[in-house]
Order: sequence, then C-alpha cells, then structure tokens
Amino acid sequence: MDIKTVSPDQVVFWQWGPVSLNATIVFTWVVIGLLVLVSWLATRRLSSDVQFSRWQNLLEILVKGMQNQIKDISHQETGIYLPFAGTLFLFIAVCNLLSIVPGYTPPTASLSTTAALAICVFVAVPLYGILNRGFLGYLRQYIRPTMFMLPFNIMGELSRTLALAVRLFGNMMSGAKIGAILLAIAPLFFPIIMDALGLLTGLIQAYIFAVLAMVYIASATRTHQEREQKQEKKQEEKGEKSHG
Repeated sequence: MDIKTVSPDQVVFWQWGPVSLNATIVFTWVVIGLLVLVSWLATRRLSSDVQFSRWQNLLEILVKGMQNQIKDISHQETGIYLPFAGTLFLFIAVCNLLSIVPGYTPPTASLSTTAALAICVFVAVPLYGILNRGFLGYLRQYIRPTMFMLPFNIMGELSRTLALAVRLFGNMMSGAKIGAILLAIAPLFFPIIMDALGLLTGLIQAYIFAVLAMVYIASATRTHQEREQKQEKKQEEKGEKSHG
C-alpha cells in the first residue's frame, strides 16, 4: 500500500466527471451491509425459551453490556439512548476491526466519516436535551449562570464536536500510516504486531467515541432528571409529614 494513499478518500474506484466513488464510500457501504446482514441473521429466530442459539446469547450479552454502560453514564433508562449510542459503537468498531482484511482501509481513517459521526452527536445532544427538558429548558442552560456565558457555551459545543471528529480521525489515520511504514520496512514481522494493536486500538476508539457521546447527551438531560428526583423527594417528605 502506498503511504500517500493511506486515506480512503484518495483511493478512487470509479469516476465519471465530478462524481467519484472512493474507498470511504465503498467501505462504508460494506460495513453497513455487513451490520444489516449480521443483525438479520442474529434476530430472525429470537426465542424466549430457556434454550436459545449462540447468536442470541452473544447478542444479549452485547446489548446488556451496552445498556449497563449507558445506565452507568446517564443514570437514566437506557431505552431511548441505546439505538443511537449502540449503533455508533458497533459501526466504528466494525469499521476498525475490518482493518486486518487485506486491501481494506477503515472509513474512520477519513476525516469526512469522523466529521459526519461527530455531527450526528452534535445534533443528537440538543434533540435528547429538548425531549427531556423542553425547548426553553434546554436553551436556558446556555445563559447560565449569566447571559455573558452564551458565546462561550456555544463555542464549547462546537469545539467538543470538532474534538470528537479529529480524535477518531487522528488515531485511525496515524495507525494506518505507521502500519504502512512498518510494512515497507519489515513486511513479515511488524504487520502482525500492528494488526493486533490495531484491533485493540480500534475497539478502544469505538468505546471512547460512544462513551463521550453519551456523556454529552447525559449532561444535556441530567438536570431535568435531577429536578424530577428532587420534586419526588419533596413529595415523599410531605407525604411522610402528613402521615406523621
């Protein structure tokens, strides 16, 4: 593999005028198709009996693990967050794990892919915040404790979105470049070690991206949850006093 063409954006499979089909698009479609196929195979024969298939057992372990992580971060019910955070994790993890396949370049090594994922998080944070706190309740956090904090809070939202995109892109791109350099130096020994480290790094990056997304979402919704808990506590205290 040429070091100059490590980025999947630079690998063009087909081009017609201004329209081109590069490796980023092709491999993204491959990952999406693989996820859809595996999801269909794993869920087509779900059973509530005591005995079930290994696919279902693996699926339940994976879903339960993601639910526990989301609940630990958000301290809320996981049903509304699992589809988004779980899909982020699975997509990034599969993109990175397939890097051991010869000729494959992970779409996450492209800034366009990581930027798109970060934009999804950027849009999801206010959506979840508005769903939990209401439109005005969510916007009110941008002017706390004073109106002068509005531009700083907006810049904070934009900067953490940029950080998400650049962090994932930088880690995957640097890993691909280092692997290409070592492949040119010692084509028999170093690639094995780099592939093993690449698998571990890919899983870690997928986990970090999904966890950070949930942290941002939880910060946008937790205030509403805490307020409801305080109101419930006050009602319980009033009830105890009235009974006393």
